[in-house]
Amino acid sequence: MEIEKHYINRSGWLRAAVLGANDGILSTTSLVIGVAAASTSREPILLAAVAGLVAGALSMAAGEYVSVSSQSDIESADLKRESYALDNMPDEELEELIDIYIQRGLNRELAKEVATQLTAHNALETHARDELGINEITQANPLTAAFASATSFIIGGLLPLLVAIFAPIKEMIFFQYGFSILFLALSGVLAAKAGGSHTIKAVLRICIWGTFAMGASALVGYLFGVQTN
Repeated sequence: MEIEKHYINRSGWLRAAVLGANDGILSTTSLVIGVAAASTSREPILLAAVAGLVAGALSMAAGEYVSVSSQSDIESADLKRESYALDNMPDEELEELIDIYIQRGLNRELAKEVATQLTAHNALETHARDELGINEITQANPLTAAFASATSFIIGGLLPLLVAIFAPIKEMIFFQYGFSILFLALSGVLAAKAGGSHTIKAVLRICIWGTFAMGASALVGYLFGVQTN
């Protein structure tokens, strides 16, 4: 019998990579569309694309690192508190574990037996997993998340930059929108395949919100932009 496949172990880096790629495509394209709606020359469009690409990648890396580091700090603090409680209130902690297993469907006798054996094996690991919801699969890794986010942002942002280089100026907005939807759809497919989720749902979600963001950027460009040559 084929062993079933799980994808939860990919959740940390996959979330950062998908967020980075989509943001790289969407934010760079939206920036280019906004500038293109207010410009008749290629130079300011390219400048906006490059500036957005560099600033966005650094921002994504820094933001992801700080965010995931904060999560890691919270987890570490909770583990220290739990370790202290296990050292000073072992009976109360055991009873707490028993109650958790009872709530999950075990009778009290079996719950006590399971809690006792798991506590004897590794008390802190057991409480971290079953009481706090912390395990080695879901634990945060700031450097991995930051690298995945920045790298994927650069990859995503390079696509609208290439369109800005080669697409005709007069049809720049339409080329940017068309290719960005294609890129976003491809990103949604890859993310769904990597995460084992529903492909069509992922593609529709990202394309709808992407269209909204780019439409808003174009509107701002038209309404407040100053035509430059």
